[in-house]
Amino acid sequence: MTTAKRSPDRPDRLVLIGDTAIRLLVERGMRGLTHRAVDEAAGLPAGSTSYYARTRVALLEVALARMTVLEAGEFAPALAAGDLPPALPGDVEGVADMAATIVSEAIREGRAQKIARYELALEATRRPELRGMYDGAGVAFREAAVAMVAALGSPEPARHGRFLVAWCEGVMFDAIAGAGWATPPSRADIRTGIAELLTGMLGDTARRPRPKSPNE
Repeated sequence: MTTAKRSPDRPDRLVLIGDTAIRLLVERGMRGLTHRAVDEAAGLPAGSTSYYARTRVALLEVALARMTVLEAGEFAPALAAGDLPPALPGDVEGVADMAATIVSEAIREGRAQKIARYELALEATRRPELRGMYDGAGVAFREAAVAMVAALGSPEPARHGRFLVAWCEGVMFDAIAGAGWATPPSRADIRTGIAELLTGMLGDTARRPRPKSPNE
């Protein structure tokens, strides 16, 4: 992996370069992302981006690293290292509600960011150096999905978690870059779809909310 240079006196420079690179990927595509373009768009002196990311792969890694941080903020409650946080829901309706919020916000507020990620995903199919970093960035999200379905009682959490992620990714792609972009699904429709998916996968093992007692 190519490593971008870090400067202790300018810790915010890589963030600026990363944010600018993401914006350029959205506006101009992969061909429009160059060191010079980042310098100009970010208002940096000529050669600044090359100092921090000497190669094109290094520049792509800076963009991907920044995107991973931004996306982690979307899914922060579910980013647990190996276990399900107590704050996360432990029933189908609760998981569907939380996941629907994440997907719905990604389609609307996070649309540009996802377009940049799709550009990087395609580039990763052609650059082995980027492939490992791209795949590694998604590990935490997949582990969180596995933990959630395991908490719901899944007998095959690895497989069910993978398909939960795939379903959500598919809905986002269709609504952002696919044929469904003009009519994105509502949050309610997304929530219903996720609940149906979970119920279909888990069957009788799916955990439902505890009924409230008359005194609650």
